[in-house]
Amino acid sequence: MVLATNLFMVKNKRKGCYMSMAKIGDNAMSPHKLRKTRKLRGSRTMGWGQVGQHRKHSQKGGRKVGRHKHLWTYVIKYEPDYFGKKGFTSPKSLKQKINTINVGELEELADKLAEGKQLEKRGAKVFLDLTKLGYDKLLATGKITKPVLVKVATHSENAAKKIQDAGGQILGKAEEKPKKTEEAEETSTKG
Repeated sequence: MVLATNLFMVKNKRKGCYMSMAKIGDNAMSPHKLRKTRKLRGSRTMGWGQVGQHRKHSQKGGRKVGRHKHLWTYVIKYEPDYFGKKGFTSPKSLKQKINTINVGELEELADKLAEGKQLEKRGAKVFLDLTKLGYDKLLATGKITKPVLVKVATHSENAAKKIQDAGGQILGKAEEKPKKTEEAEETSTKG
């Protein structure tokens, strides 16, 4: 049962006259008498040629079925590596998801922390501990204008350069290790 229908006229190509069509939503439905099956009634084979054609072959079974049977020659010719095992699946415990943040997002992050009264300041510079906030790496996309002290596990060279150009500094494991080796060299040369 059709509730809301809009009728409009369409030219019938076979008869050369106009017929009404019903529009339901976005779909236009043709009347029953305009359909191809009405014209082919009584033709015995319904447009499929000689008697017996369009028989026997039903669906092949959907996706990639029959590769061991009637489509075997196709496999040999076009997909010779279709069967068999290749490689291995690496364990999920080895895959690490690195949570990154860009330099351009640091000022927005500082503003959000300032609104929540969680922002630390060291002198005149804003201090952001990205490891506490859940970030593993600092990348260099974007611009920064405020001087910021950033503590992060890893960073790119361009990110460090942009922060230093803005008057800030990156505090991290990569920065702290060279200082310890210099101190160790000084003590070994004195003693």
